[in-house]
Amino acid sequence: MAVPKRRRSKARKRSHKANWKAVAPTLVGCKNCGSKILPHFACPDCGFYKGRQVITVKQKAVNQEEA
Repeated sequence: MAVPKRRRSKARKRSHKANWKAVAPTLVGCKNCGSKILPHFACPDCGFYKGRQVITVKQKAVNQEEA
């Protein structure tokens, strides 16, 4: 089993961990509907990618309660 030969100092450990950052994903607007999506992904709202329909999206049924 691999075991480190020397203990990692606090300064070296902290400088190593300083590069781990949480980064927000890059979002772009869909050219068809305008919703925010990840680049190089088909839009989950309208199903378009690069200007053409690639997936069929089911329409959400809107329940209207009549009182």
